[in-house]
Amino acid sequence: MTTAPARTAEVAGSFLRLGLTSFGGPVAHLGYFRETFVGRRSWLDDRDYADLVALCQMLPGPASSQVGMGLGLRRAGLPGLAAAWVTFTLPSAILLTLFALGLSAFGELGDAGWLLGLKAAAVAVVAGAVQSMAKSLTPDARRASIAGLAIVLMLVIPNSIVPTALVQVAAIVLGGVLGLVWLKRPHRGAKNRETPAETRVASRGARRLGISALIAFVALLVGLPALTAVTGDATIRLIDIFYRAGALVFGGGHVVLPLLEAELVPTGLVDHDTFLAGYGAAQAVPGPLFTFAAFLGASMTTGPSGILGAGIALLAIFLPAGLLVIGILPFWERLRSWEPATAALTGVNAAVVGLLGAALYDPVFVEGITSPATLALAVAAFIAGTMWKVPAWATVIGAGLLGWLLL
Repeated sequence: MTTAPARTAEVAGSFLRLGLTSFGGPVAHLGYFRETFVGRRSWLDDRDYADLVALCQMLPGPASSQVGMGLGLRRAGLPGLAAAWVTFTLPSAILLTLFALGLSAFGELGDAGWLLGLKAAAVAVVAGAVQSMAKSLTPDARRASIAGLAIVLMLVIPNSIVPTALVQVAAIVLGGVLGLVWLKRPHRGAKNRETPAETRVASRGARRLGISALIAFVALLVGLPALTAVTGDATIRLIDIFYRAGALVFGGGHVVLPLLEAELVPTGLVDHDTFLAGYGAAQAVPGPLFTFAAFLGASMTTGPSGILGAGIALLAIFLPAGLLVIGILPFWERLRSWEPATAALTGVNAAVVGLLGAALYDPVFVEGITSPATLALAVAAFIAGTMWKVPAWATVIGAGLLGWLLL
Protein backbone atom coordinates (compact mmCIF):
# COMPACT_ATOMS: atom_id res chain seq x y z
CA MET A 1 0.00 0.00 0.00
CA THR A 2 1.32 3.42 -0.93
CA THR A 3 1.90 5.61 2.13
CA ALA A 4 0.67 9.20 2.40
CA PRO A 5 4.20 10.72 2.20
CA ALA A 6 4.94 8.56 -0.84
CA ARG A 7 1.75 9.74 -2.53
CA THR A 8 2.61 13.36 -1.75
CA ALA A 9 6.08 12.86 -3.23
CA GLU A 10 4.48 11.25 -6.29
CA VAL A 11 2.21 14.28 -6.71
CA ALA A 12 5.14 16.67 -6.30
CA GLY A 13 7.28 14.86 -8.86
CA SER A 14 4.51 14.67 -11.43
CA PHE A 15 3.53 18.32 -11.13
CA LEU A 16 7.11 19.58 -11.05
CA ARG A 17 7.70 18.03 -14.46
CA LEU A 18 4.49 19.64 -15.70
CA GLY A 19 5.44 22.98 -14.16
CA LEU A 20 8.70 22.90 -16.12
CA THR A 21 7.18 21.85 -19.47
CA SER A 22 3.51 22.91 -19.61
CA PHE A 23 3.54 25.71 -22.15
CA GLY A 24 0.48 26.98 -24.00
CA GLY A 25 -1.89 28.35 -21.37
CA PRO A 26 -4.74 26.84 -19.32
CA VAL A 27 -6.35 24.84 -22.14
CA ALA A 28 -3.03 23.23 -22.98
CA HIS A 29 -2.52 22.49 -19.28
CA LEU A 30 -5.76 20.52 -19.20
CA GLY A 31 -4.41 18.50 -22.10
CA TYR A 32 -1.14 17.84 -20.29
CA PHE A 33 -3.01 16.86 -17.12
CA ARG A 34 -5.26 14.48 -19.01
CA GLU A 35 -2.33 12.83 -20.78
CA THR A 36 -0.39 12.44 -17.52
CA PHE A 37 -3.00 11.51 -14.92
CA VAL A 38 -5.65 9.78 -17.03
CA GLY A 39 -3.61 8.37 -19.88
CA ARG A 40 -0.35 7.33 -18.20
CA ARG A 41 -0.79 7.23 -14.43
CA SER A 42 -4.48 6.19 -14.34
CA TRP A 43 -5.22 8.20 -11.20
CA LEU A 44 -8.77 8.67 -12.53
CA ASP A 45 -10.76 8.01 -15.69
CA ASP A 46 -11.93 10.42 -18.39
CA ARG A 47 -15.36 10.85 -16.80
CA ASP A 48 -13.98 11.72 -13.38
CA TYR A 49 -11.46 14.06 -14.99
CA ALA A 50 -14.15 15.81 -17.04
CA ASP A 51 -16.27 16.17 -13.88
CA LEU A 52 -13.36 17.89 -12.13
CA VAL A 53 -12.70 20.14 -15.14
CA ALA A 54 -16.40 21.08 -15.28
CA LEU A 55 -16.42 22.01 -11.59
CA CYS A 56 -13.31 24.17 -11.89
CA GLN A 57 -14.61 25.87 -15.04
CA MET A 58 -17.62 27.05 -13.01
CA LEU A 59 -15.48 28.46 -10.19
CA PRO A 60 -13.72 31.83 -10.22
CA GLY A 61 -9.97 31.79 -10.46
CA PRO A 62 -7.35 29.91 -12.52
CA ALA A 63 -9.20 26.83 -13.79
CA SER A 64 -6.16 24.75 -14.74
CA SER A 65 -4.47 25.39 -11.40
CA GLN A 66 -7.68 24.44 -9.60
CA VAL A 67 -7.83 21.21 -11.58
CA GLY A 68 -4.25 20.54 -10.50
CA MET A 69 -5.11 21.28 -6.87
CA GLY A 70 -8.12 18.98 -7.13
CA LEU A 71 -5.99 16.18 -8.57
CA GLY A 72 -3.48 16.61 -5.75
CA LEU A 73 -6.24 16.70 -3.13
CA ARG A 74 -7.82 13.52 -4.50
CA ARG A 75 -4.50 11.72 -4.57
CA ALA A 76 -2.89 12.77 -1.27
CA GLY A 77 -5.22 15.07 0.67
CA LEU A 78 -4.19 18.57 1.72
CA PRO A 79 -0.45 17.81 1.44
CA GLY A 80 -1.11 16.64 -2.12
CA LEU A 81 -2.99 19.83 -2.94
CA ALA A 82 -0.12 21.93 -1.59
CA ALA A 83 2.49 19.85 -3.40
CA ALA A 84 0.62 20.08 -6.70
CA TRP A 85 0.26 23.84 -6.45
CA VAL A 86 3.82 24.57 -5.32
CA THR A 87 5.57 22.38 -7.87
CA PHE A 88 3.34 23.37 -10.80
CA THR A 89 3.52 27.09 -9.98
CA LEU A 90 7.02 27.71 -8.69
CA PRO A 91 9.04 27.31 -11.93
CA SER A 92 7.19 30.04 -13.82
CA ALA A 93 6.91 32.22 -10.72
CA ILE A 94 10.69 32.12 -10.24
CA LEU A 95 11.32 32.92 -13.90
CA LEU A 96 8.94 35.88 -13.88
CA THR A 97 10.36 37.19 -10.62
CA LEU A 98 13.87 37.06 -12.07
CA PHE A 99 12.57 38.77 -15.20
CA ALA A 100 11.11 41.55 -13.08
CA LEU A 101 14.40 41.97 -11.22
CA GLY A 102 16.44 42.17 -14.41
CA LEU A 103 14.00 43.44 -17.02
CA SER A 104 16.56 45.40 -19.03
CA ALA A 105 18.57 42.24 -19.76
CA PHE A 106 15.73 40.65 -21.76
CA GLY A 107 14.79 41.31 -25.37
CA GLU A 108 11.60 40.75 -27.34
CA LEU A 109 10.48 37.11 -27.14
CA GLY A 110 7.45 37.11 -29.44
CA ASP A 111 9.26 35.84 -32.58
CA ALA A 112 11.73 33.51 -30.88
CA GLY A 113 11.88 30.19 -32.73
CA TRP A 114 11.82 28.10 -29.57
CA LEU A 115 8.65 29.86 -28.44
CA LEU A 116 6.97 29.24 -31.82
CA GLY A 117 7.88 25.56 -31.46
CA LEU A 118 6.38 25.39 -27.99
CA LYS A 119 3.12 26.95 -29.19
CA ALA A 120 2.94 24.40 -32.02
CA ALA A 121 3.46 21.60 -29.49
CA ALA A 122 0.58 22.98 -27.42
CA VAL A 123 -1.69 22.58 -30.46
CA ALA A 124 -0.71 18.91 -30.71
CA VAL A 125 -1.20 18.24 -26.99
CA VAL A 126 -4.65 19.84 -26.88
CA ALA A 127 -5.72 18.07 -30.09
CA GLY A 128 -4.70 14.74 -28.58
CA ALA A 129 -6.64 15.49 -25.40
CA VAL A 130 -9.77 16.45 -27.35
CA GLN A 131 -9.52 13.29 -29.46
CA SER A 132 -9.13 11.00 -26.45
CA MET A 133 -11.86 12.63 -24.39
CA ALA A 134 -14.28 12.66 -27.32
CA LYS A 135 -13.92 8.89 -27.74
CA SER A 136 -15.06 8.18 -24.20
CA LEU A 137 -17.33 11.15 -23.41
CA THR A 138 -19.13 11.79 -26.72
CA PRO A 139 -19.52 8.30 -28.25
CA ASP A 140 -23.10 8.77 -29.48
CA ALA A 141 -25.10 11.27 -31.50
CA ARG A 142 -26.77 13.03 -28.57
CA ARG A 143 -23.61 13.64 -26.59
CA ALA A 144 -21.73 14.64 -29.74
CA SER A 145 -24.53 17.11 -30.45
CA ILE A 146 -24.14 18.65 -26.99
CA ALA A 147 -20.40 19.01 -27.61
CA GLY A 148 -21.09 20.57 -31.00
CA LEU A 149 -23.54 23.03 -29.47
CA ALA A 150 -20.90 24.06 -26.92
CA ILE A 151 -18.41 24.64 -29.76
CA VAL A 152 -20.94 26.79 -31.62
CA LEU A 153 -21.70 28.89 -28.55
CA MET A 154 -18.02 29.46 -27.83
CA LEU A 155 -17.04 30.38 -31.40
CA VAL A 156 -20.11 32.32 -32.54
CA ILE A 157 -20.89 34.59 -29.58
CA PRO A 158 -18.43 37.53 -29.65
CA ASN A 159 -16.56 38.37 -26.47
CA SER A 160 -17.60 42.00 -26.99
CA ILE A 161 -21.25 41.01 -26.46
CA VAL A 162 -20.94 38.32 -23.79
CA PRO A 163 -17.67 37.68 -21.92
CA THR A 164 -16.09 34.35 -22.82
CA ALA A 165 -16.13 33.21 -19.18
CA LEU A 166 -19.92 33.62 -19.03
CA VAL A 167 -20.35 31.72 -22.29
CA GLN A 168 -18.28 28.89 -20.82
CA VAL A 169 -20.50 28.72 -17.75
CA ALA A 170 -23.63 28.90 -19.93
CA ALA A 171 -22.40 26.04 -22.14
CA ILE A 172 -21.71 23.86 -19.09
CA VAL A 173 -25.12 24.65 -17.55
CA LEU A 174 -26.87 23.96 -20.87
CA GLY A 175 -24.99 20.67 -21.20
CA GLY A 176 -26.17 19.69 -17.73
CA VAL A 177 -29.80 20.56 -18.49
CA LEU A 178 -29.74 18.62 -21.77
CA GLY A 179 -28.12 15.70 -20.01
CA LEU A 180 -30.81 15.68 -17.35
CA VAL A 181 -33.74 15.70 -19.78
CA TRP A 182 -32.30 14.02 -22.88
CA LEU A 183 -29.70 11.41 -21.92
CA LYS A 184 -30.08 8.04 -20.28
CA ARG A 185 -28.71 7.94 -16.79
CA PRO A 186 -25.58 5.80 -16.69
CA HIS A 187 -25.07 3.30 -13.88
CA ARG A 188 -21.86 3.67 -11.95
CA GLY A 189 -22.09 0.50 -9.94
CA ALA A 190 -24.05 -0.64 -6.92
CA LYS A 191 -25.81 2.14 -5.08
CA ASN A 192 -26.45 0.42 -1.76
CA ARG A 193 -22.92 -0.64 -1.05
CA GLU A 194 -22.09 0.08 2.58
CA THR A 195 -19.49 2.77 3.11
CA PRO A 196 -16.71 1.77 5.53
CA ALA A 197 -16.76 3.58 8.86
CA GLU A 198 -13.34 5.15 8.34
CA THR A 199 -14.47 6.52 4.96
CA ARG A 200 -17.60 8.03 6.52
CA VAL A 201 -15.47 9.67 9.22
CA ALA A 202 -13.05 10.98 6.57
CA SER A 203 -15.96 12.32 4.54
CA ARG A 204 -17.42 14.10 7.55
CA GLY A 205 -14.00 15.57 8.29
CA ALA A 206 -13.61 16.70 4.67
CA ARG A 207 -17.02 18.37 4.74
CA ARG A 208 -16.25 20.18 7.99
CA LEU A 209 -12.95 21.32 6.53
CA GLY A 210 -14.78 22.37 3.37
CA ILE A 211 -17.24 24.51 5.28
CA SER A 212 -14.36 26.16 7.16
CA ALA A 213 -12.58 26.87 3.86
CA LEU A 214 -15.70 28.48 2.36
CA ILE A 215 -16.16 30.65 5.48
CA ALA A 216 -12.52 31.74 5.21
CA PHE A 217 -12.97 32.52 1.50
CA VAL A 218 -15.90 34.86 2.18
CA ALA A 219 -14.34 36.39 5.31
CA LEU A 220 -11.16 37.35 3.45
CA LEU A 221 -13.09 38.67 0.46
CA VAL A 222 -15.14 40.96 2.69
CA GLY A 223 -12.60 41.67 5.38
CA LEU A 224 -9.47 42.57 3.39
CA PRO A 225 -10.93 45.69 1.70
CA ALA A 226 -12.26 46.89 5.04
CA LEU A 227 -8.93 46.22 6.75
CA THR A 228 -7.10 48.07 3.97
CA ALA A 229 -9.37 51.09 4.35
CA VAL A 230 -8.94 51.15 8.13
CA THR A 231 -5.17 50.61 8.34
CA GLY A 232 -3.87 51.95 5.02
CA ASP A 233 -1.12 49.33 5.29
CA ALA A 234 0.70 48.71 1.99
CA THR A 235 1.12 44.98 2.59
CA ILE A 236 -2.57 44.45 3.34
CA ARG A 237 -3.44 46.51 0.26
CA LEU A 238 -1.24 44.25 -1.87
CA ILE A 239 -2.88 41.13 -0.45
CA ASP A 240 -6.34 42.63 -0.99
CA ILE A 241 -5.70 43.52 -4.65
CA PHE A 242 -4.46 40.09 -5.63
CA TYR A 243 -6.89 38.14 -3.44
CA ARG A 244 -9.85 39.90 -5.05
CA ALA A 245 -8.39 39.26 -8.50
CA GLY A 246 -8.18 35.54 -7.77
CA ALA A 247 -11.58 35.41 -6.11
CA LEU A 248 -13.76 37.33 -8.54
CA VAL A 249 -12.47 36.66 -12.05
CA PHE A 250 -13.83 33.83 -14.18
CA GLY A 251 -11.96 32.61 -17.23
CA GLY A 252 -8.34 32.47 -16.18
CA GLY A 253 -5.23 34.56 -16.68
CA HIS A 254 -6.22 36.54 -19.75
CA VAL A 255 -9.44 37.70 -18.12
CA VAL A 256 -7.67 38.88 -14.97
CA LEU A 257 -5.46 41.24 -17.02
CA PRO A 258 -7.86 44.25 -17.14
CA LEU A 259 -8.71 43.96 -13.44
CA LEU A 260 -5.07 43.95 -12.38
CA GLU A 261 -4.23 46.75 -14.81
CA ALA A 262 -7.06 48.89 -13.41
CA GLU A 263 -5.87 48.27 -9.85
CA LEU A 264 -2.13 48.75 -10.40
CA VAL A 265 -1.38 51.04 -13.35
CA PRO A 266 -3.60 54.12 -12.72
CA THR A 267 -2.56 54.11 -9.05
CA GLY A 268 1.12 54.10 -10.02
CA LEU A 269 1.87 50.84 -8.24
CA VAL A 270 3.24 49.37 -11.51
CA ASP A 271 4.39 51.31 -14.57
CA HIS A 272 2.30 50.72 -17.72
CA ASP A 273 5.26 49.64 -19.90
CA THR A 274 6.49 47.33 -17.17
CA PHE A 275 3.02 45.81 -16.89
CA LEU A 276 2.86 45.03 -20.62
CA ALA A 277 6.43 43.70 -20.72
CA GLY A 278 5.68 41.32 -17.88
CA TYR A 279 2.47 40.14 -19.47
CA GLY A 280 4.35 39.37 -22.66
CA ALA A 281 6.97 37.41 -20.73
CA ALA A 282 4.22 35.46 -18.95
CA GLN A 283 3.20 34.01 -22.31
CA ALA A 284 6.69 32.58 -22.76
CA VAL A 285 7.04 30.60 -19.52
CA PRO A 286 5.48 27.25 -18.57
CA GLY A 287 2.84 26.83 -15.92
CA PRO A 288 -0.19 28.95 -14.98
CA LEU A 289 -0.59 32.47 -16.34
CA PHE A 290 -1.64 33.66 -12.88
CA THR A 291 2.06 33.59 -11.96
CA PHE A 292 2.09 36.98 -13.69
CA ALA A 293 1.19 38.09 -10.15
CA ALA A 294 4.75 37.26 -9.05
CA PHE A 295 6.13 39.61 -11.70
CA LEU A 296 3.77 42.38 -10.63
CA GLY A 297 4.51 41.90 -6.95
CA ALA A 298 8.23 42.11 -7.64
CA SER A 299 7.72 45.26 -9.76
CA MET A 300 5.71 47.29 -7.22
CA THR A 301 6.87 50.88 -6.92
CA THR A 302 5.65 51.28 -3.33
CA GLY A 303 5.14 48.85 -0.49
CA PRO A 304 6.50 45.30 -0.61
CA SER A 305 8.38 44.59 -3.84
CA GLY A 306 11.17 42.37 -5.08
CA ILE A 307 11.13 38.78 -3.87
CA LEU A 308 8.90 39.61 -0.88
CA GLY A 309 6.33 41.37 -3.05
CA ALA A 310 6.40 38.51 -5.55
CA GLY A 311 5.74 35.95 -2.82
CA ILE A 312 2.88 37.93 -1.27
CA ALA A 313 1.16 38.56 -4.61
CA LEU A 314 1.57 34.95 -5.70
CA LEU A 315 0.10 33.50 -2.51
CA ALA A 316 -2.74 36.03 -2.45
CA ILE A 317 -3.93 35.45 -6.03
CA PHE A 318 -3.94 31.64 -5.69
CA LEU A 319 -5.36 31.45 -2.14
CA PRO A 320 -9.01 31.81 -3.23
CA ALA A 321 -8.58 28.96 -5.71
CA GLY A 322 -7.26 26.64 -3.01
CA LEU A 323 -10.00 27.57 -0.55
CA LEU A 324 -12.72 26.96 -3.16
CA VAL A 325 -11.33 23.56 -4.15
CA ILE A 326 -11.08 22.47 -0.52
CA GLY A 327 -14.52 23.89 0.22
CA ILE A 328 -16.52 22.56 -2.70
CA LEU A 329 -14.88 19.29 -3.78
CA PRO A 330 -16.21 17.18 -0.83
CA PHE A 331 -19.78 18.20 -1.62
CA TRP A 332 -19.22 17.82 -5.35
CA GLU A 333 -18.08 14.23 -4.85
CA ARG A 334 -21.30 13.45 -2.97
CA LEU A 335 -23.58 15.32 -5.36
CA ARG A 336 -22.31 13.60 -8.49
CA SER A 337 -23.14 10.16 -7.05
CA TRP A 338 -26.84 11.13 -6.99
CA GLU A 339 -28.60 9.57 -10.00
CA PRO A 340 -30.11 12.74 -11.52
CA ALA A 341 -26.78 14.47 -11.03
CA THR A 342 -24.97 11.72 -12.96
CA ALA A 343 -27.36 12.26 -15.86
CA ALA A 344 -26.66 15.98 -15.81
CA LEU A 345 -22.93 15.35 -15.52
CA THR A 346 -23.04 13.15 -18.61
CA GLY A 347 -24.22 16.21 -20.51
CA VAL A 348 -21.73 18.44 -18.72
CA ASN A 349 -18.89 16.11 -19.71
CA ALA A 350 -19.95 16.33 -23.35
CA ALA A 351 -20.06 20.13 -23.08
CA VAL A 352 -16.52 20.12 -21.63
CA VAL A 353 -15.32 18.27 -24.72
CA GLY A 354 -16.96 21.00 -26.79
CA LEU A 355 -15.28 23.74 -24.77
CA LEU A 356 -11.89 22.14 -25.28
CA GLY A 357 -12.67 21.67 -28.96
CA ALA A 358 -13.52 25.35 -29.34
CA ALA A 359 -10.40 26.37 -27.46
CA LEU A 360 -8.34 24.08 -29.69
CA TYR A 361 -9.25 26.42 -32.53
CA ASP A 362 -9.15 29.72 -30.64
CA PRO A 363 -6.80 30.55 -29.00
CA VAL A 364 -4.58 27.46 -29.28
CA PHE A 365 -4.56 26.91 -33.07
CA VAL A 366 -4.97 30.58 -33.98
CA GLU A 367 -2.01 31.63 -31.84
CA GLY A 368 0.08 28.49 -32.28
CA ILE A 369 -0.06 27.98 -36.06
CA THR A 370 1.45 31.07 -37.65
CA SER A 371 3.10 29.54 -40.73
CA PRO A 372 3.28 26.30 -42.76
CA ALA A 373 6.38 25.37 -40.77
CA THR A 374 4.59 25.62 -37.41
CA LEU A 375 1.69 23.58 -38.83
CA ALA A 376 4.13 20.87 -39.92
CA LEU A 377 5.73 20.89 -36.49
CA ALA A 378 2.31 20.59 -34.80
CA VAL A 379 1.36 17.64 -37.04
CA ALA A 380 4.64 15.89 -36.24
CA ALA A 381 4.14 16.49 -32.52
CA PHE A 382 0.56 15.19 -32.72
CA ILE A 383 1.67 11.96 -34.42
CA ALA A 384 4.52 11.54 -31.94
CA GLY A 385 2.17 11.88 -28.99
CA THR A 386 -0.89 9.96 -30.21
CA MET A 387 0.65 7.22 -32.36
CA TRP A 388 4.16 6.77 -31.00
CA LYS A 389 3.09 7.51 -27.40
CA VAL A 390 5.90 9.98 -26.78
CA PRO A 391 5.25 11.68 -23.40
CA ALA A 392 3.86 15.21 -23.61
CA TRP A 393 6.85 16.74 -21.83
CA ALA A 394 9.27 15.17 -24.30
CA THR A 395 7.12 16.30 -27.24
CA VAL A 396 7.13 19.87 -25.89
CA ILE A 397 10.88 19.96 -25.35
CA GLY A 398 11.55 18.42 -28.77
CA ALA A 399 9.25 20.93 -30.48
CA GLY A 400 10.98 23.78 -28.68
CA LEU A 401 14.40 22.57 -29.83
CA LEU A 402 13.23 22.11 -33.41
CA GLY A 403 11.67 25.56 -33.35
CA TRP A 404 14.92 27.04 -32.07
CA LEU A 405 16.88 25.32 -34.84
CA LEU A 406 14.50 25.73 -37.76
CA LEU A 407 12.05 28.60 -37.19
